[in-house]
Amino acid sequence: MLAGALFDGQRRVLVAQRPAGKHMAGKWEFPGGKRADGESPFAALCRELQEELGIGVTHAVPLIQYEYVYSDRIVLLDLWCITDYAGEPQSREGQALAWVPVHELGKVDLLEADRPMVQALAAYVDAPSA
Repeated sequence: MLAGALFDGQRRVLVAQRPAGKHMAGKWEFPGGKRADGESPFAALCRELQEELGIGVTHAVPLIQYEYVYSDRIVLLDLWCITDYAGEPQSREGQALAWVPVHELGKVDLLEADRPMVQALAAYVDAPSA
């Protein structure tokens, strides 16, 4: 599963709420999705964020990758920081969107699988070159 960390001018990160009818509806997550067979991670990220948010990603850097163990499966999570994109993020799949300061992500009802991303994002935004 690929996810993108998109930032606004105030260095807040975009999170999306899983809509009714989806597994774990109501929880918040970083936008993204599954990689198709033969698709590169960057291509999949670009496709998923175009589909979900209507943006065109032009540059992104990988931030953290790890396995998360659910009761019935193991998934590989791969978070990328979007450093350049075109367009304004919009809800294209009925999901609520919110811009959240990275240091306040602990107050958001994030999917448990996305929680390890918070520390990596905090280090990223606190880095002098970010």
